[in-house]
Amino acid sequence: MTQLSSDDVRHIAHLARIGMDAEDSERYQKDLSSVLAYFEKLEELRTEDVAPLLHSTGLQDVFRQDVARSADSAERTQILANVPDTKEGYIKVKSVL
Repeated sequence: MTQLSSDDVRHIAHLARIGMDAEDSERYQKDLSSVLAYFEKLEELRTEDVAPLLHSTGLQDVFRQDVARSADSAERTQILANVPDTKEGYIKVKSVL
């Protein structure tokens, strides 16, 4: 079983931008070491003859065609009534750049 050092745990915490004290470091040292031990155990499994699993449920996404269509004037009026600001019949948004 791989045992992480307290320096390893502090380094991981630094990379994850997580602040921790000495008490947390000891607890995470044990917890993360047990996770690594589990992965080491998983590495012992023989998976050469196992087909990759792409999706656990077997369901597939159903996509609709993305087709542009023009809105009639009544639809445009309804749409523009729901936006905070318009300009010349278009939705006005703040500049991005």
